[in-house]
Amino acid sequence: MSIEFKLQALKENVEIVEVNAVKVKVGDTVTKDQPLVEVQADKAALEVPSPAAGKISQILIKQGDQVKIGQLIFLIDPVGSSNGTTSPAPTPDKTPSPAPIVAPTPPTVAPAAKPAPSPVASNDDNKVIPAGPSTRRIARELGVDLNVVPGTGRHGRVSEEDVRNFVRSNGSVPSAGGSVSVPPLPRFEDFGTVERQPMSAIRRATAKQMSLSWSLVPHVTQSDISDITDFEAFRKSQSKGPKFTISAFAMKAVVVLLKEFPVFNSSIDVAGNQIIHKKYYNIGVAVDTENGLLVPVIRDVDKKSIIQLAEELTSIAERARQRKLDSKDLTGGTFTITNLGGIGGTGFTPIVNYPEVAILGISRSRLEPVVHNGQIVPRLMMPLSVSYDHRVIDGAIAARFTRRLAEMLENPYQLLIHA
Repeated sequence: MSIEFKLQALKENVEIVEVNAVKVKVGDTVTKDQPLVEVQADKAALEVPSPAAGKISQILIKQGDQVKIGQLIFLIDPVGSSNGTTSPAPTPDKTPSPAPIVAPTPPTVAPAAKPAPSPVASNDDNKVIPAGPSTRRIARELGVDLNVVPGTGRHGRVSEEDVRNFVRSNGSVPSAGGSVSVPPLPRFEDFGTVERQPMSAIRRATAKQMSLSWSLVPHVTQSDISDITDFEAFRKSQSKGPKFTISAFAMKAVVVLLKEFPVFNSSIDVAGNQIIHKKYYNIGVAVDTENGLLVPVIRDVDKKSIIQLAEELTSIAERARQRKLDSKDLTGGTFTITNLGGIGGTGFTPIVNYPEVAILGISRSRLEPVVHNGQIVPRLMMPLSVSYDHRVIDGAIAARFTRRLAEMLENPYQLLIHA
């Protein structure tokens, strides 16, 4: 009898994944734990292993599909079951089986559109509410009682999105313009032709994170400009080793400044009225990929040389573009850098990557006439933008941080001392 392989939960609060690649075809013999499919769960690419050894008899998904947790994705004939005497028996069950198994899947997601409280909403003991640690943390920070949040996950499980949706619908968290609410969209089809395209897993994860960051962090952006003429000359003089980029140097400079201004390497615990100062330095670096924005994290930047950082940055950016990042590559950051210098622009306002409290944006450098040593000369000037959480960082400190960063990038040889 065929084994019905349903997609199991892969990450906390992830109910839908996108199929990146199906690694087998019908008729293939597989071993237990052999990867059968690669999926995109939020921003991490994960391989899904086979639950048993056998032969693939049916594949119910294809590349690009949006698959729900619990959905049937493969039928596998176990080892020794596909002989002439036993195969006719399960055949009648095989054909209709996908329909009744796949059909019940949508109801696990459908309740998201219904704000009616789930059975757990009336429970007065928070400990029995089915919710993960990250969901509980967000609920605490937003001041939301999980007992009254309808859970849309399996068995009434409450997700981070459930908490945010509850806040939006009930106006529990005030914003700059009052209570948060999401008005219904108009019927765009009434005005002309439209095309509806499902959001990819990466785009959904980005939208979720940006909504959270924008709603929770009071943003201010401090701008400055750095004369990187000497840095560019230094970079071009390096003919050996990895390619030196402004991002690698910026990572090293940022870590030096995070030690000078430790509040930039912190997080705020609203519920506990605490500022959490981190004693480790993990820098997230935004990477533009054809599938969307990814922010892999390079760990222990303070313990690595600029050469090591340049090599690791090149490697992790390539893995990001190939969808080879796992969850560990995308978590644990304490500060983020986003560099749009390769594209253009004279400045922008990057959004703080919650629960961090600051982010550095780098724009394209350009030659400008500058007074240097008493003369007007062309110098290569690079705009810097530091967005920060004004609840924990004051404007004067942000201005000092940004100015010091500009000065450090202006003198690459001094920065090498810290390497």
